[in-house]
Amino acid sequence: MIHSYDPRTGEPAGAPFAATTDGEVDAVVLAARAAAPAWRAAERATVLDAVATALEESVEELWRTADAETALGEVRLRGEVARAAGQFRLFAQVLRDGGHVEAVIDHATAEPPMPDLRRMNHPLPGVVGVFAASNFPFAFSVAGGDTASALAAGCPVVVKAHDGHPRTSELSQKIIQSALPDPALLGLVRGLDAGGRLVRHPAVAAVGFTGSIPGGKAVQALIGERPDPIPFYGELGSVNPVVVLPSAGRDGLARGFAASLTLGVGQFCTNPGLLFVPDDVELLTSLSEAVAAAVGGPMLTERIRDGFLHGLARLGKLTSLAEGRAGEGAFAVTPQVFATDLATFAEGLPGLAEECFGPAAVVVTYGDPAELPAVLDRLEGSLTATIHATDPGEAGEVAEVLLRKAGRLIWNGWPTGVAVRWAMHHGGPWPASTAAAHTSVGAAAIRRWLVPTAYQDWPAELLPPELREDNPLGVPRRVDGVLT
Repeated sequence: MIHSYDPRTGEPAGAPFAATTDGEVDAVVLAARAAAPAWRAAERATVLDAVATALEESVEELWRTADAETALGEVRLRGEVARAAGQFRLFAQVLRDGGHVEAVIDHATAEPPMPDLRRMNHPLPGVVGVFAASNFPFAFSVAGGDTASALAAGCPVVVKAHDGHPRTSELSQKIIQSALPDPALLGLVRGLDAGGRLVRHPAVAAVGFTGSIPGGKAVQALIGERPDPIPFYGELGSVNPVVVLPSAGRDGLARGFAASLTLGVGQFCTNPGLLFVPDDVELLTSLSEAVAAAVGGPMLTERIRDGFLHGLARLGKLTSLAEGRAGEGAFAVTPQVFATDLATFAEGLPGLAEECFGPAAVVVTYGDPAELPAVLDRLEGSLTATIHATDPGEAGEVAEVLLRKAGRLIWNGWPTGVAVRWAMHHGGPWPASTAAAHTSVGAAAIRRWLVPTAYQDWPAELLPPELREDNPLGVPRRVDGVLT
């Protein structure tokens, strides 16, 4: 049985749910596959807009249900429902734009003799399996970006619900299904064994995952057991280094760091876990004071809380720079920041740069900024990397190193907060993700669930509308090398 717990009290949040059996997983996946042909031919943009409206109209029930299982609070959860709805609306825009099909036409030529070639993207021929995340019960769960982008691509989805918020998952599924032409397009399974069955199912064509490095490796191992390999798009661990250069403005720097570090009790994949700063007593004092004023809170689950405490024990060999105030709740934790110098940090790699999921960070002091690039180059991949400076010329070599280490580069800001927009890239080199060329947030997320097909000398009446000469859908196309 799967129990969810109120992080404030540690008590069960309602009756338990039964884990999905192997037979039930098979039935859900096969029903989703059967719904695929009609869905690919449907007016999907209109449906995605309807899903967004359904989520918005149900926000009261959604946030209250999620709060009982996550303790994230009304403001955060209302905002997250709005973000989830916004993701569905963004992909409705993507479909209406049509650029995601990447239509290309090369007409036949006599000299030199070349065939007529036309290429475009189609939905993956199968079901997309999605593993929901714990820390975003809407935006990265059943109603999240993986679900929205896969449905937009034309693929049915089966979600492995996160055990931390099963009631929220079921409610989200029902609300989304109410706007779909066939409820089988969005299936839901529960339990560890059900997740394994989902990954190995022959009708599953790709898997999206947001979670820990061990969890991602476990899913990758399951995929390795399949007779046919399938794509795995996992978002895993990230420390999101922040480099403060000597020219950086100091006003508000410490407060900004503390606010980003403790947002959502530090349970963000873009949490700033490493902060490199000049060895300046005044700056270190302001950082210490800002963190000391921060208040912790309950983490999402007991398991996540225990993982955070284990991470603190690993970092305990370092000097404690500051400790915030204890939060309230059964799974509550206290913000903590440790300090070390650049040489000691370099000697402790890679261990000192491992993610400690929660409101904890390591502040690394340096004397000569010229020593930073060599150490930064030894860091593993992250979702983000940030530079604080007022002189762009000062940041050249550091920026060049960070370009190779992260999927999103930030100037004079903080990494928490991922805008759902056309230009967003939320991915990065391992272990930030398993496929650095792809994103799990933003319009380009749809590309994960698409595959190209080329048509050579194909009869005009059999061509997809996107590749016909008259372009009835008006999609952007590259014709004989010219973008039209």
